[in-house]
Amino acid sequence: MDLDQLAALRTPEGSAALAAAAELPGGDPLTAASALRAAGVPAGLAAAALTQAELRRRAVGKFGPAATGMFFTRAGLEQATRRVVAERRAARLRDAGVRSLADLGCGLGADALAAARAGIRVYGVEADPVTAAMAAANAAAAGLAELFTVECGDATAFDVSRVDGVFCDPARRQAGTGRRIFDPRAYSPPWDFVTGLAERVPRTVVKVAPGLDHALIPAGAEAEWVGVDGDLVEAALWCGELAEVPRRATVLKEGPLVNASGREGSPSYELTGTGAVEAAVGPVRRYLYDPDPAVVRSHLVAELAGELDATLADASIAYLYADHPARTPYARCLEVTDVLPFSLKRLRALLRERRVGRVEILKRGSALTPEQLRRDLRLAGDAAASLVLTRVAGAPTVLVCQPLV
Repeated sequence: MDLDQLAALRTPEGSAALAAAAELPGGDPLTAASALRAAGVPAGLAAAALTQAELRRRAVGKFGPAATGMFFTRAGLEQATRRVVAERRAARLRDAGVRSLADLGCGLGADALAAARAGIRVYGVEADPVTAAMAAANAAAAGLAELFTVECGDATAFDVSRVDGVFCDPARRQAGTGRRIFDPRAYSPPWDFVTGLAERVPRTVVKVAPGLDHALIPAGAEAEWVGVDGDLVEAALWCGELAEVPRRATVLKEGPLVNASGREGSPSYELTGTGAVEAAVGPVRRYLYDPDPAVVRSHLVAELAGELDATLADASIAYLYADHPARTPYARCLEVTDVLPFSLKRLRALLRERRVGRVEILKRGSALTPEQLRRDLRLAGDAAASLVLTRVAGAPTVLVCQPLV
């Protein structure tokens, strides 16, 4: 999409085309395009409207009902922060006293909109002209244009002395190809600029990829990993005055509720620690805990083990074992019924004997492919089980389990 197409979509005719496109089923694009043209919508406008309708449908999972009035690019939507994560971050910035914020690399405006809804004045900077224009359009659609303004330009040139907080989300994909960038030193803006922001603005937050090497975490910064409903979605570095603990694993659940402060939000659970503690190692016990990916990536498995009175069965595998079940938002609990040295023949015989026809396969520390194993087991029956492929004291092992509700 280019600027002219975006401008056309924001006219009355474009709004009508968007409304018509939203009513069409998301099936065959050629049939949908023909339907719009039959209704008198020009071909170019019809194509742009159909693209936006498709992206808006996909965006509902991240943004909720607000997505139906927003503008997106495919890459921008993929990289945008989920609304539940952005709102939690905005609340933390507001509670830390941030009243004006520079969003350097604001993209489509997901984080800036959340900050503006929290009452923070946001100055967005975005290098791509179409994305910057969409961010401005999204601010207008949300009724937040007075609190969130966007300029198209170089984030490194923005005068951060104008604000009392900075949020930076550097580009982690190559321009033109869309390929992921795994080395932070190749980010845009450059990593040195990003990490240097904390020296210029005492309240700085940097969004980074969840796979960030811990060795790259700046000294004194808080590193946070965020999971939503079991998916690891992002990591962030809280620098300067915003750093509260060395490591934090935040687990969020989608869905509104009224929290203890009386504000509407989503359930949020936070596990903190140094990330430098090692959990004790022992035998497999009756209950297995599969920690949330945010806990694993933040290196807080040992802290969780302390809360659960649990141990590892292998020092390098992040499954925890305990004698008693406990409810925790940080891990899923399964009851272990059988512990077998891995043998396809023996496992197949056991499952056939118990008439297991449906299995969930979890794995850590195993080279086996779940899809291939499922085929090789040749399951038949009406019972269900969970199989955990792992190592115990270095040996390949399969645990037959039953999930606890």
